[in-house]
Amino acid sequence: MNVLFICSRNQWRSPTAEQVWRYHPDLSVKSAGTSRNARKPVTPALLQWADAICVMEQKHKNRLVAEYHRLLEHKTIHVLDIADDYQYMDPQLVELLKDVVAHRLRLAI
Repeated sequence: MNVLFICSRNQWRSPTAEQVWRYHPDLSVKSAGTSRNARKPVTPALLQWADAICVMEQKHKNRLVAEYHRLLEHKTIHVLDIADDYQYMDPQLVELLKDVVAHRLRLAI
């Protein structure tokens, strides 16, 4: 399964999620950001690649749907409800991502 993790600037949360899930045998993962200033901005190609999209907050889903409605018609978007309160690879963020993503995607950790 191809999973795309999305936050705002692709600086802390989504790159951490990509790192945490990088070696899971059932997943291929990438990350991006919704902001024009993101390290790696969301593109139509990334959205087409993804089987599942995990956004950190509802605002990320809203922005994606507003900009890419047609591309997302048959995509599953999971809102993880993870606030922008963490640095890259923060141990609390890592544990939260393990639990929430495993639950939403029905994966074994």
